Amino acid sequence: MTDLDIDHLRQWIGREEQAGEAVTSALVQRFNATFDREGDVSQGAPAPLMLHWCLAQPAAPTAQLGPDGHPARGGFLPPVPLPRRMWAGGALEFKGDIRVGETMTRRSVIRDVTVKEGRTGVLCFVTVDHEVTSGGRPVLDERQDIVYRAAEPAKPAAAAQQEAGAKKPAAAPEGAHRRLVVPSPPLLFRYSALTFNGHRIHYDAPYVREIESYPGLIVHGPIQATLLAHHAEAIRGSRPSGFGFRSLSPLFDTADFAIDAAEDGDGLKLWTARVGGPVAMEAQARW
Repeated sequence: MTDLDIDHLRQWIGREEQAGEAVTSALVQRFNATFDREGDVSQGAPAPLMLHWCLAQPAAPTAQLGPDGHPARGGFLPPVPLPRRMWAGGALEFKGDIRVGETMTRRSVIRDVTVKEGRTGVLCFVTVDHEVTSGGRPVLDERQDIVYRAAEPAKPAAAAQQEAGAKKPAAAPEGAHRRLVVPSPPLLFRYSALTFNGHRIHYDAPYVREIESYPGLIVHGPIQATLLAHHAEAIRGSRPSGFGFRSLSPLFDTADFAIDAAEDGDGLKLWTARVGGPVAMEAQARW
């Protein structure tokens, strides 16, 4: 087990940062193109749901990136000495629209840092709160859950196949509202470019197979959450007031995946899963 100095890491609780960026027509056009959407990109038009994840992202110099393409640890986020990092989930409260031509500003605060023992070893969870304004108007409150974990040792292909066959998780159900998505390398690359995300697991196939021992490129958690939020908005015809999501298992570019939704009281229950596979991300939307 990796020894974590949790008292040191918890010194990051309360740390703040602020960043902003103008919402340009060009960015909205590229976002819509990435997700095969159409929409108004003129000045003053409402920006697409979840565009804020493509705005005001950290811009670390290339020389300061680690071997995995992530920026070096430290700075705003605590320097957790575990090699694997993923966005485990989050919750969003929508208060208004980000609009084309306005400046979006995000104020971020480290809320908590905790350590737990998981099935694969020690896990460190970092919770970040974000307050987002557009043109000075409050438009979004968000909680982001980040988890760090140790790298799993590489297994021989035969052993990995035997283990995967032994587990055989139950296939996800089919929802009342379903559509299929092709997780093509261009889709994953374009989203990495939109979010200035250098993490190689999303675009570098030799790296992800040979170094991180995954079967293919990993579909970003934010891509899945964005698709689920867009699905909810399309089904109901309006932006939800609240949206929460949680990652359960990875999706790879080796198979198409489904976006499903089912009625859940006044809201919707949503999930992603590769065809015939288990739930990868689950979400809830409410109005």
